[in-house]
Amino acid sequence: MKVLFDHQMFSRQRYGGISRYFANIYQSIQNSENIQANISVLHTKNHYIENFPGILNNWAGNVLLSKPSRNYKWNKQYSKYLVSKNNFDVFHPTYFNPYFLKHLKKPFVLTIHDMIYEALPHYFPSNDALPYHKRLLMERAEKIIAISEVTKVDILKYSNINEDKIQVIHHGIDLDNLNYQDVSNLPENYILFVGDREKYKNFHLLAEAFKAVSLKNPHIKLVLAGGGAITFGDSEFLRRHNILEKTIQISATDEQLNTIYKKAICFVYPSLYEGFGLPILEAFKNDCPVLLSNCSCFEEIARDAAQYFDGQSLPSLVSKLELIIESASTREKLVIKGREKLLAYPIDKCISKTIDVYKSI
Repeated sequence: MKVLFDHQMFSRQRYGGISRYFANIYQSIQNSENIQANISVLHTKNHYIENFPGILNNWAGNVLLSKPSRNYKWNKQYSKYLVSKNNFDVFHPTYFNPYFLKHLKKPFVLTIHDMIYEALPHYFPSNDALPYHKRLLMERAEKIIAISEVTKVDILKYSNINEDKIQVIHHGIDLDNLNYQDVSNLPENYILFVGDREKYKNFHLLAEAFKAVSLKNPHIKLVLAGGGAITFGDSEFLRRHNILEKTIQISATDEQLNTIYKKAICFVYPSLYEGFGLPILEAFKNDCPVLLSNCSCFEEIARDAAQYFDGQSLPSLVSKLELIIESASTREKLVIKGREKLLAYPIDKCISKTIDVYKSI
C-alpha cells in the first residue's frame, strides 16, 4: 500500500502541531512493512521534514524556492502533479484546500483537528473560505479521523456527515526520547503559556490572572513559548496591566521547549476551544503541573491529571493559580498523575490506528 501526503501544512508551518502530526505518521510508515509513504513537497523550512530524503535543501531549493509565496506555489504544483499521476492507494491532505479534487482518482482520508471556525465563528472573518472547504472535503472523504471524541461530536453537530465514516484517533507522543537544550534568559520562577495568542486562546484572561497572583508573588514571571513576538496589541495590554516587564516571549526549539516545560511552576492552557491539546502531553512528559480551562476537550484528554478552572472566570483562574503556586504537594500530585496519564497516549497507538484506517479503504 502507498500513501501520499500533500504539502499544505509543511508549506505553511515552520513548527506546529498539525505538521508534526503528519511528519510523525510519515516517519512511522517508513519503518512499517507493506506500506510506503511519500510527501509532495519540493522544498520546505518545516522543522520536522526539512531533512527528509527528497526535500531540496541544496542551492536550488534554498535560493529558488525560499520565498514563502514561491515555496507554496511550487509545492502546490508538485502536489497536483503527484496527485494526477495517481501512483498511490490513499491520499491524505494535510489541510483543507480542495485544489486536488479534480485531479484525484483515489480515495482520501481527512483529519479534522477541531471545529473552531464552526463553534466560535465570531472570532474569524465571515468571508473566510476555510469552513466551506473543510465541509466540502469532509463530504468527499472516504474516512474522517477526528482527534478526540469532542471533535467527533462537533463534526456531527455542525455538519451532515455520516457518523460511520468518522474514526476517533487521539494524538500520541513519543514516550521515550526526551532531549533538553539550554535556554538563555530563562527566569528562575515562571508560569508558562505555550503557542498562539489568538483571541479564542484566552491569553488575556491568563495575563489578568498573572497580574493578580504576581502582587503576592513579585518574583514570578510569565513566559510565552512560541506564538511569535509579542504584538503591539498584546504589548499595550500587558503594559496597561503593569506586567510587560515581567513577561518574556521565547521562540524555542523542541529541545528548548522541553527545558521550558521542565522548569516551569506550571503550564496554563486557558483556551476556549481546542480539538485535542498536544501541549498537555508535552507538559506531562516533562513533569510540568497542568492547569486547564474547563472548555472543549481538555477533560477528555487529561482527566484527573490536571487542575481545572472556568475559562470565562478570572477569579476561578486566579484561585487555581494561587493553589498551584503555594502548594508543593498539589504540584507533586499533578506531576505523578501526569506521568500515569501520559501512558495512554503512545505515538505507536496513534500510528497503528491511522494505518488501520488506510487499510480499511
